[in-house]
Amino acid sequence: MKKLSYKGIVPSGTQQKINLSTIKGKIGYKIVKFQVINKQPNEQTVELQGMLYKTSQTGSITNVIDFSDSDLLGVTTYVNSSNSAYPQSDVIIFDNEVVNQDIFFVGIDQGGDNREVNYYIELEAMTLSDLEATMLTLKNIKAIQS
Repeated sequence: MKKLSYKGIVPSGTQQKINLSTIKGKIGYKIVKFQVINKQPNEQTVELQGMLYKTSQTGSITNVIDFSDSDLLGVTTYVNSSNSAYPQSDVIIFDNEVVNQDIFFVGIDQGGDNREVNYYIELEAMTLSDLEATMLTLKNIKAIQS
């Protein structure tokens, strides 16, 4: 199985579309790795959050993590502080769901300093049967319409 990686940077509170869809939708993708980090490694205190969604979050971008949201594919946080009580950490949580349509990355600076958010996403690509491709595409269309 082939692995693909995507990386980029977004201003806090914005999203970026990750183009995955194909004409027939016969390639599925599963998240293998998902990380965020700040742009300037020497900053004293940084609190960043990244989220991956199945649909565009335009008009509703928020820092609230809601695992009951069926559009949410994954969440990662990055905290780095010079205070020894808060050492560097990154927590990665992701769903093992397979997608065959575009996904959307949202980056947020939780510290309120409006920092840009670097992201790295690694996906495992797999060939889908006609039935699997149809089911995933219909599921995505339903999610967009609701």
